[in-house]
Parts: sequence; C-alpha cells; structure tokens
Amino acid sequence: MFLHFGVNTFTDSEWGTGHENPAIFNPVGLDANQWVNAAAGAGISLMILTAKHHDGFCLWPSKYTDHSVASSTWKNGHGDVVRELVNAAKNHAGMDVGIYLSPWDRHDSRYAHDLQYNEYYLGQMQELLTKYGKEKEIWFDGAKGSNAPNMSYYFWDWFAMVKELQSSINIFSDAGPDVRWVGNENGFASSTCWSTINRTSLSIGNASIVDYLNTGDPKGTDWVPAECDVSIRNGWFWHKAESPKKLSKLLEIYYKSVGRNCVLLLNVPPNSTGLVSDTDVQTLKEFRGAINTIFGTNLAEKCSFKVSSQRGGKEGGFGPENVVDDDHLWSYWVPRDEEKESDWIEIRCKGGLRFNVIRIQEAIGLGQRIKRHEIYVDGKTVAKGTTVGYKRLHRLQEVVANGQIVKIKILEARGVPLISSIGLHYDPFWKPK
Repeated sequence: MFLHFGVNTFTDSEWGTGHENPAIFNPVGLDANQWVNAAAGAGISLMILTAKHHDGFCLWPSKYTDHSVASSTWKNGHGDVVRELVNAAKNHAGMDVGIYLSPWDRHDSRYAHDLQYNEYYLGQMQELLTKYGKEKEIWFDGAKGSNAPNMSYYFWDWFAMVKELQSSINIFSDAGPDVRWVGNENGFASSTCWSTINRTSLSIGNASIVDYLNTGDPKGTDWVPAECDVSIRNGWFWHKAESPKKLSKLLEIYYKSVGRNCVLLLNVPPNSTGLVSDTDVQTLKEFRGAINTIFGTNLAEKCSFKVSSQRGGKEGGFGPENVVDDDHLWSYWVPRDEEKESDWIEIRCKGGLRFNVIRIQEAIGLGQRIKRHEIYVDGKTVAKGTTVGYKRLHRLQEVVANGQIVKIKILEARGVPLISSIGLHYDPFWKPK
C-alpha cells in the first residue's frame, strides 16, 4: 500500500511546485493507527509512505532543510509523520513500513548541482534509514518534469549506502536492483512477465526500455521482480472531488498484476484531516472481501489428478497431490527430466464443476521456468498463455458448469517445470463483455 501524503494534499495538486508554504500542512486529525488498520483489514502487509515527494517537503523533521513538518502548523512544528506510521505499524503484527524518497526536488536550491544535491540526498536517506528502525523497502521514483534542471543522480552511491545501513531492505527503482517498475501506472503487467532482466544493459529514458521492464527477459541474469503501482483513485494524492475506483476495476487490476507474476502496490492517499477517507476504507474492505470470495475455496481440492509423468515415481514426493496442499512454495509436482513431449497435468472432477478462474503457480523459490502453456476443459481450449511465475490467473470468457477434465499443458519451459499450486475458482463479480 502506497500512502501519497504531503503539501499536495492541501493544495489539490499532484505535482507541487516546491514553493508551497510549509504552514499549509496541518492534518489536525492524523491517525496512523487508522491507516494501519485499514491496510491490515485489506490483507496488506507493507505500507510505503512518500516521506518526500517532488515538491521537496519532508514529512519528518530533517536537519538538512527547514522545508518540512518542522515549519508546519501541524503540532506546532513538533510532528513527524514517518514516526507516526512506524509506531503504528509496530503495534500491528505482520505490518512492514517502507519509504519513498523522491530524487527530483523542486524546492531545494542544491538541485541541478550534482555533488551538492547528491550529498544532501544521501544525508536525508541516512536519516530515514537510521532513525526509524528496520524498513522493508525504499522507493526511488524516476519521474521528473521535462523542464527540470539536468543533473546526475549517483544511483550506485545511493544503493551502496542503503545496503550498508540496512542490508535486508528491498530497493525499488526503474530497474531495481531488487524490485523494478512495471513500466506504467495503470497497475497492469504484460501478459508475458519475467522476474528476470539484465540490469547492466538498460538505459533509462529510452522508450523501448519501458516495454523491456514490462515483460522482463527470459535470458535475464538479474532477479528483479516487477511491482505494479496504481492508485485507488484517479490521482495519487487525495482530492475532495475524486472517488475510489469501482470494485470491477480493482479486480481487473488484481488479475493483471498479481495474476501476471507481479506485486501490486495500491496507493490509498490520506485526506487533509490526516485519515484514510471512509469511502476508501469501505472500498478496501469490498476489495478484500471479493478476493476472499473468489479464492477462498479451491474447487480443485475435490478432484483427482493424472500427470504426463512424475519424477521419482509415486513414492518420490513430487506427485500431483502437491498442487493442492497448503505449501505454495516448496511443495510441487515435477515431471521426469527425460520427457520429450509436452508435460501436462489433468484435474479430473466427478460430476463437473462450476468455475471461471484457473490459477497456476510455479515453485518460484527455484526460479521461473514456464514460457508457454495452454489450458483445456473437456478437450476444448479455454486459455493460452506464456509466463506463469509466482502466480498466473486466467479469467475465462464463460462459466464452465460441467467441466470434468481440466488439462494444463506446458508447451515450453526453461528446464523442468515445477508446479506448486493449481486452483479452480468461481468469480461471481466477473462479467465478461
């Protein structure tokens, strides 16, 4: 969950100018516990706060600038939004915190002076990574206006400092090193999405790179999974005139992000009072409820399985029964290495089933392997796809009410495919055109 929050929340803007008076920041009812409760209720486990956006206003009292909460009306200049969120997350088991620190700064006069600004930026990064405890992810936004001053970002110095201060943190930037941008802000990954890329061959700013980031690279040498960032509203910051997206749109985003081997980063912006708006909280609840309704039951658990082959025979521990157990990572079906024909697994259901979603998951801890697959129901092709990865979701164009044999055929793979989980689900919210 992203939390876009700052002076833009009070100016009804998306990109601030950097000339805003810090005094306008005054979220009199700010309650980070309410944010955390809203996130936890939606099944979210990581909250990333825009500690500094492009306007340069800092949500913590940085010693490197007075353009921060220290100069605001809120709490008479004694507030610290980063601290509020960190403390609230500590009180909720399983909730992690991340930090967004914009490289582009429209306020600070050091911007456009390479050495001075990079030193300033490193100083602020050091504050955020040493004063607030362990963080899960740090987010480097690549956005910059076309008329912004030209300057060099010392990315490798930044990354080195991050890892020195917190070795286990995930670093997000356009091309990683740990998590990459998916190439758009719609929340959609490509229908082909590899978790691997070649970072050293990238040249950020080249339009073709966006497509490369979107699809990944099966020959990539760097494991850099994609993250899909998108807002629950049209804008990234809260605007009184906007409302959250409809459930049908959020589910489409889910299928095209999580369902295409990506992490979904959903922005839910606090309002000018300092709370997540009631409409957004309710939408999050509906979204979580819909996901639970769709995927809470795996109809495949009622069925038997037949496979093209099995490594080690029936006693080898790699049988098809592993695809419906509770372990979606280290328990999996493995066909024999020497198979020359396509590998396949059949789900055989007595009396048929009513479903319109098919889920496939690879044992991602051992890499991403599947390059191309097809799915048949009672001999009829119902879906074709390329990559699978951690999770691939296929929404069918019609409900299958009498399907007795579901066959998943692996047509091409990088090595022996490892299928950790398969699901048949019914989505009552899906209304295909």
